[in-house]
Amino acid sequence: MESISIFEIIKVGIGPSSSHTMGPWRAALSFLNHLNKNKQINEVTEIKTYLYGSLAKTGLGHGTDKAVMLGLSNEDFLTIDTDKIDETIDQINQNACINISEDHAIPFNYKQHILFEFKKCLDYHPNGMRFDASLSDGTTVSREYFSVGGGFVVTHASDQIAQNPIKTEYPCHTQKDLLDNCNKLNLTISELVMLNETAWQSEAETRKQALYIWNEIKNCIFRGVNKSGLLPGGLKVRRRAYDLNKKFLKGQKFNNVADWIKAIKKGPKDFNTVNKWISVFALAVNEENASFGRIITAPTNGASGVIPAVLMYAHCFTPNFDEDEIVKFILTAGEIGTLYKKGATISAAMGGCQAEIGVSSSMAAGALTEALGGRKEQVCQAAEIAMEHHLGMTCDPIGGLVQIPCIERNSMGAIKAITASNMALESDSSAARLSLDNVIQVMWETALDMKSKYKETSEGGLAKIPVNIAEC
Repeated sequence: MESISIFEIIKVGIGPSSSHTMGPWRAALSFLNHLNKNKQINEVTEIKTYLYGSLAKTGLGHGTDKAVMLGLSNEDFLTIDTDKIDETIDQINQNACINISEDHAIPFNYKQHILFEFKKCLDYHPNGMRFDASLSDGTTVSREYFSVGGGFVVTHASDQIAQNPIKTEYPCHTQKDLLDNCNKLNLTISELVMLNETAWQSEAETRKQALYIWNEIKNCIFRGVNKSGLLPGGLKVRRRAYDLNKKFLKGQKFNNVADWIKAIKKGPKDFNTVNKWISVFALAVNEENASFGRIITAPTNGASGVIPAVLMYAHCFTPNFDEDEIVKFILTAGEIGTLYKKGATISAAMGGCQAEIGVSSSMAAGALTEALGGRKEQVCQAAEIAMEHHLGMTCDPIGGLVQIPCIERNSMGAIKAITASNMALESDSSAARLSLDNVIQVMWETALDMKSKYKETSEGGLAKIPVNIAEC
């Protein structure tokens, strides 16, 4: 089996969904690249996009239509000014055309060129889409893509588990592999991950990238606590991180993230206060995510608040938690995420919310345990405990929006991760009766048994509760 870099699991993304926004965006860019390679881009007269399964049923709430339009416009979600997304979409609709290359524009009519196939599903994965490009000679170029979670996109022809697959010297596809290699080389889990990452880049570059992720996490949380008002989408969900942050810091305002963190560190550290700050951190990220903001996909956007909340908690409220511990945390979290990606799923459309919040909580629990000096067996135990208490969690977003219950679930996932870590750190891991491998297998079996209405279709669970949604 191919190895996955941890930076494919934890990476910079854009909200509100890795599978429904980033994946379709990447697929649209891939389709343009396919046309370019075959020197057909300037012959295109029209492109129709068909969205199937979960992409159709919750696509509007997840911004799938906008993602496709932006991808076909050659915009990059890593660099686009997120504050100008709505303006760009408005321009496409007003001009009734999309520039698929620098010197070639094609007509665009929203109702004619983005088609939601609510009653159809492609056979490979619930998140399927097809692009049909009509050429000037009357022929059509068609390609199907599948957004399989975490921003990963595959086709029938290139069914690879990672974007940059490599066979590392010490591959770890299971907990057993992880522990066996650590014992063989006398390394901690984060040291082993650092060694394997050299298959892609140097240790110095890996450390630099991990700290870049940390910097993006800090900035994302800081942006979130400094924005107020209603979230887009019609549910009229009010941002809460802003008011809570203002309350806990007694109205103090800060111009930069460093001073803001210093103020938090100087404040009370009683259990109740710390617990509330964890929720603020998670809420801030997921409110940014719900607003097409730039966030850290870890391993998905719907679960993007868990790892940042736990990491910021550790940085603010545990002693001597600085850059070395931050790097250990990110390396370990990413590696645990790869085990779920290879052994089960990180797609809510395949496995429900256990595949998102459950996985992110498991990643965070193991990572915190590693960074706080836990033994490798305790790291795996913490990850197992966290997932054990998310098994069977449904994905049932109201109105297809990544808001209710998604935002609060991130806060709960972070709390569970910290609790799981504390339990593992105080436990004799040799007495554990379940392994991380066991729980990953059970999570996958649960995913297969779960009815489709609980898998990001907004057809079951909380999504069935009648809620008045105003026009977007």
